[in-house]
This record gives sequence, structure tokens and C-alpha cells, in this order.
Amino acid sequence: MAAFDYDILVIGGGINGCGVARDAAGRGYKVLLAEMNDLAAGTSSASTKLIHGGLRYLEHHEFRLVRESLVEREVLWQMAPHIIWPLRFVLPHHEGLRPAWLQRLGLFLYDNIGGRKRLPPTRVLDLRKHAAGKPLKDGYAKGFEYSDAWVQDARMVVLNARDAADRGAEIVTRSEVIRIERSNGGFVAEIADRATKIGRTVRARLVVNAAGPWVDQVIGLAAGGGKVRNVRLVQGSHIVVPKLFDHDKAYIFQNTDKRVVFAIPYEGDFTLIGTTDRDFSGKPEKVAISEEETAYLCAAASSYLQRQIAPADVIWSYSGIRPLYEAGAASAQEATRDYVLKADGDAETGVMINVFGGKITTYRRLAESVLDLVEKHLGARNPRWTAGATLPGGDFPFDGFEALVARLAAHAPSVAETTIRRLARNYGTKALEILGPESSLGRIVAANLGENEIRYLVKKEWARSAEDILWRRSKVGLRSTPGDVAALTAFLDGERFGSKAATG
Repeated sequence: MAAFDYDILVIGGGINGCGVARDAAGRGYKVLLAEMNDLAAGTSSASTKLIHGGLRYLEHHEFRLVRESLVEREVLWQMAPHIIWPLRFVLPHHEGLRPAWLQRLGLFLYDNIGGRKRLPPTRVLDLRKHAAGKPLKDGYAKGFEYSDAWVQDARMVVLNARDAADRGAEIVTRSEVIRIERSNGGFVAEIADRATKIGRTVRARLVVNAAGPWVDQVIGLAAGGGKVRNVRLVQGSHIVVPKLFDHDKAYIFQNTDKRVVFAIPYEGDFTLIGTTDRDFSGKPEKVAISEEETAYLCAAASSYLQRQIAPADVIWSYSGIRPLYEAGAASAQEATRDYVLKADGDAETGVMINVFGGKITTYRRLAESVLDLVEKHLGARNPRWTAGATLPGGDFPFDGFEALVARLAAHAPSVAETTIRRLARNYGTKALEILGPESSLGRIVAANLGENEIRYLVKKEWARSAEDILWRRSKVGLRSTPGDVAALTAFLDGERFGSKAATG
């Protein structure tokens, strides 16, 4: 049998790819993950940033997906209590849309089919008296409050990659797979560094194609260039505006087109509004919010809130592509959000496992399902393990965030509390490593980012550019200036981080 460099080549550094790499490395497989851009540069950083069951999926009878998602909420919360925390949602009852009894029934199922243990249950609100009713227009008397959770999506991806690397996986970013050929029961792949154009050839026993919106292109690459269409590309866009309300709850608004839009407290001073849902036919890397989508989101929120929102209020927006499995749904809204796995090939030709769809909430279960298929072809090694294992920095009690903040503040008394909280939310216990024995951020380079934190992000989290740091490793970009971007870029260039970058 031919010698292989790796057991598994994972293509794609989004949440699914990094989740698979982490699970596989922990089970004892030799893993290489290749991502053509930065980690979480695509769909995984363009979500609504929720760990949720998907209340509206009940209407499409996706009960298995909803149940699995609801079970995962508390599993993930305990895995990463620094980047995941509970969030209460207010659903105002809108006369003429879904009847109150149907909403109550849906929320009863939501509370009970997922094994909820620690999250509080649904309750009925009198919006005429409750604080959540004050920002709403007159006429909303009844509402329902229920639980889901919030996640820093891009950080979830990076922490899975970091844990994968710590367990032996090799993670290479800005490295594109440009050739795949089946050979001797496995694969030969050529991977090119997109900056230097230098390529390397590797041999892997099995390939996991988790390329998201580019999954069909990878399938075509392995098939010798043929075009295939297995995914339905659906665009989802979000806008960020100045804070619209003072309480800490989120809203879920129903619209006459049967879609829902969320309005969520965001990064302290802002409100996140999204998402849209429409078919997309262009190149995934060119996706951008349209004027029509911006207007739609502004109108959807304005129809409920006393404060009217206009496109001019938008501070930041982002757009992503959901690579949903094409099953012939009549509209983008009806296309399944469930994941689909397809294994192509056999022991003689080489097996490629293609990953379609999925959502952040179910990424860990998706990875377990992928590894079930891997074991059928490569043989079982270590057992399932991810359900009880924390992500880097998450090794503290799920309800221990305030205690962690106090611990960090005592360690670094000269650092402002707002910065301590940001470090705790981004890094958990790893913030101690950033602050170091000197209990300091080091020299501030830009936008409250110190040398110690920047060096940590480069050496441990694969950051290369100001955009990586300001918008994916953090959301400091919301408060940064062009001068901050220039200063951070100059610092990164001056440090010559090429030889000091993250490895794994």
C-alpha cells in the first residue's frame, strides 16, 4: 500500500471543517486542514451569531433538526462559556399573522423536545407593562419570552482550529487546494500558498470536503473539472445600527412574507438586525448586501419599533452565503437548514466525504457524523469525546463568567474593566496568557489592542491582517478608525510575523 502523509485532508476552515479537524485529531487521526482564506472568512463569520433551535423550522416540520439543535445549546454553552451565553428573546404577538395559540404551541415544543435543563422556560409577557414593550409601537399587548443563546461565531471557528492543532492537526490558512487526484485508494492533492504561490503536494487516505459555498467546486476538482450542482446558495445579510433599546433582551419580529427578523443587542453600543433570505447566483466571494436588503431590514424593524430606522443609520453591514443542500424547495426560505453528508468513492478509488449545509449550532454533531463515516473507511480509533471537552479558554464553570472577570481584574488591576471584560469574552482563561506575568496589554498599537494581544493572535490564532484581527478575532473594528487600521497594519508588517505565525 502507498504511504500517506495524512489520514484525512479537510478542505475548508469554516465551522464545519474546523469542527471535523478537531474531532478527528482527538480520535487519533493524522489531519491536515487547508483553508484558502482566513479561518471563518466566509459563511461562518456572517451568521446571526445565535446558538438556537430554529423556532421557525418547526413550521417546516424539521423536528429532528430542531431537537438536535436544542440539545446542543447547553452542550456548547458548557464547552465555551466565554464566547457563548444565554439570551432571552421577545416575540411580540402580531394580530393578523401567526395566531397566539400557534405561537404558544410552538414554544411549548421548543421548551420540551430538546431536553432543556439550565435555560429558563418560555413565559408570557404583558408588553403594556414590561420593559421589553417600551421600545415597541403602541398596540403590542402580548408577547412571549423564550431562551436561546449567543455565540461569537468567528471565535468559535478559531477555537476549534486551535484545539485541533493542540491535539496534533496541521492547520494551514491562505492555502488553496488547486488539484485533487485519486491514487492508490487515496488522494494526491496540491496545495498552493496564495501569497507566495509556492505549492506542496500531499497524500491523504481520505478527504473531507467542507468547503461551504465552494463545496461543488471541490467536487468538480476531484472529478477532473466537471461541473456539479448539489448546493443551493442562499444569501443572508445583516445590518448594525446604534443601540435601539436599553434592555438586554433580543427581539424576533414576524413579517408579512412569513420570514422573521431578529433585533439583538450587539457589542454594547449597537443593535444587530438580520437576516435576509434570498437565492444567490454569483461568485460566493463577491457577496455583498444590496440596497434592497438594507431597506428590507430597516422596514422590518421599523414596523415594530417606535424608533424608525433608515439606511443612513447603518454603521456596518455584512453578508454571507448559506450552502444549503439542493432538494428542490420552492423558495430559499423553505430550503432545509439541516446538514447532508455524501460519501463518494470506495476503498479502491478513495473516499471523499462531502458536507452540505449545516448550522453553527449543530457543527459538533455534524463532525461526529462525519467521523462515523470516516471510521467505516479508515477504521475506528479513539471513541467520541467532544461532548464533554471544553474549547481553549472555556475551562471554567458555565455560570462562572463574573468570577473570571474578577480573577482577571485582580491579575491586571491597571487594565480598564471594559477591556478586561472584552478579553474575558474573547479568550476566557487564555486572557491570563495574553496579560502575562507583567499583567499588561503591552504598548497600545491601535483601537485598544496591545502588543501582547496582537502577538497572541498571530502566534496562536493564525491572524495575518488588520481585518483578521479587527473583524474576525474580535469586533474591535466597530470602534476603529482608518488610522487604527493603518497603525495595526504597520505593526504587523514591522514585526515580520512570517516566521512567528501560528502553527499546528
